[in-house]
Amino acid sequence: MLKAFAFLALLFPALILLHLLVAPYTKVEESFHVQAVHDVLANGLPNGFNDLNLNRANYDHFSFPGAVPRSAIGAVALAMLSKPVIWLNEEINRQLLARAILGLLNASSLAIYARGLRRSFGQPAAIWYILLQASQFHLIFYASRPLSNMFAFSMTTLAMCLLLPSRIPTSQDQKQYSLALALLTTAGVIFRSELAILVGTQTLFLLATRRINLQHTVIAGLIGLTTGLALTIYLDSTFWQRFPLWPEFEAFRFNVLAGQSSEWGTEPWTFYFLNAFPRLLFNPLSYLLAIPIALRHPATRSPALALLIPSLSFVAIYSFQPHKEWRFIVYIIPSLTAVAALGAAYLWTHRSRSVFARLATHALATSTLAAFCLSNFVLLPASAANYPGGQALDAMHYQHSILNLHDKTNAPVNVYLGNLACQTGVTRFLQQPASSGWVYDKTEDKTVKSTSGFWDRFDYVVVEADDEAGFMDADETSLRRALPASEWERVLVVDSFAGISVLKPGTPATGTAERRVIRTIAGARAVELFDGLREYVRNSLARGWWVEVKMRPRVQVLRRVNRKG
Repeated sequence: MLKAFAFLALLFPALILLHLLVAPYTKVEESFHVQAVHDVLANGLPNGFNDLNLNRANYDHFSFPGAVPRSAIGAVALAMLSKPVIWLNEEINRQLLARAILGLLNASSLAIYARGLRRSFGQPAAIWYILLQASQFHLIFYASRPLSNMFAFSMTTLAMCLLLPSRIPTSQDQKQYSLALALLTTAGVIFRSELAILVGTQTLFLLATRRINLQHTVIAGLIGLTTGLALTIYLDSTFWQRFPLWPEFEAFRFNVLAGQSSEWGTEPWTFYFLNAFPRLLFNPLSYLLAIPIALRHPATRSPALALLIPSLSFVAIYSFQPHKEWRFIVYIIPSLTAVAALGAAYLWTHRSRSVFARLATHALATSTLAAFCLSNFVLLPASAANYPGGQALDAMHYQHSILNLHDKTNAPVNVYLGNLACQTGVTRFLQQPASSGWVYDKTEDKTVKSTSGFWDRFDYVVVEADDEAGFMDADETSLRRALPASEWERVLVVDSFAGISVLKPGTPATGTAERRVIRTIAGARAVELFDGLREYVRNSLARGWWVEVKMRPRVQVLRRVNRKG
């Protein structure tokens, strides 16, 4: 049984790396951290809090600082962990490497949490936890993405593991709970200030249930606060060349005290409960069947409440913040999934004693398999098609190298990167080094972009596309007006996700997104097998109906063919 548990636990790293391989690019919300990893790897950290010799143009966060500074500690950690691998292989894809390290750290924390559940509640609960957690799309897909929430996630998951009850209480339990509170506090100080609420709800619950005393609580809080402040003020003041700097406090003051986060949109108080939870737990029977079962039966009620009360209290309090995103509460998903696993394990162990338990177990198993398939064969291809900017830049580099295969002059190549491309995958990792002659421009100033002198230097422009005839975005419009006599050819068009298509009998299936994912994972032969299997299932079982990912043009690359301006 231990071998089966260990094998199942490998689902976490395997699936996270699969999602990374299929969707290797990043979006705008990840840009600070991924650019920071690049800059630390390429240029190192500044020398002290006021480095007079620092070339700020080499660091993306000085050119594009954002509304508030963010902590670079996660990026520095990924850069340092990447370096030994880079020393062994200079040609390795460094963006993939850094993301793989983050994904494996989060996968390890999930596996450790599963092992903690096995220790506390037995093997069936741990196995059901793995199956339920591995079938949840959002957590697996985002586990390797360089977001502050995902940097904090491994720390919070380890803390939640330490808070799991022991089967036989010992004198060491309070030290374990203290370490958990210290970890949560450190994560909150460095990465996400909302974790202060989770620290508060967990602390109050531990004190109310007498699992920890006040002395241990105070010591844990001081250790976590001191550790977090020392790390963030030293490293982030160095990174941003401002002393003293506590980025997460700056973000808290801007987003919460000044209320600026509301500019990104607001949601009703019920958003997390009615919208985020169903999406994150993914399998509807997790919250409609398994969690209620865990709360109903005396054998599982007490541990279920111990997991739910602090977590749901955190969400209830945090719901008063108007701006809401599911990733702000992702830290409690392992706990909620654990409660569902308790209910599923109870049904599993009682399936021979009750018709209801047997039917419910079958329903849970079927829905978990369905969620797993939907996650990996529908949502993954759809989400991977949301990064046209990164795909366009990589394809442009490849096509340019083919067209200029015999050109050894190393002539400069100037590229303009439009806003949409920068938001959907373009990072410094994807850009060619300056020594190769490639120069990239991300100018946003409309006045500057209205002049012919700005556009006259570019060989390529990467701008927005659409399937509407004659469509031109603001950048292409400025280009055409500034250089009316120049000629440009469209050399690339990259499609992006545009919804799900329900195909009627007789309508041909293209499977563009699905085929790309399968080719990435298993090669061209697998694509042929997929095509054959799709047609067989469609004709034999689905009566001609089919569902596939719908695509539409999103980003285009224009190449200059006439320099008359």
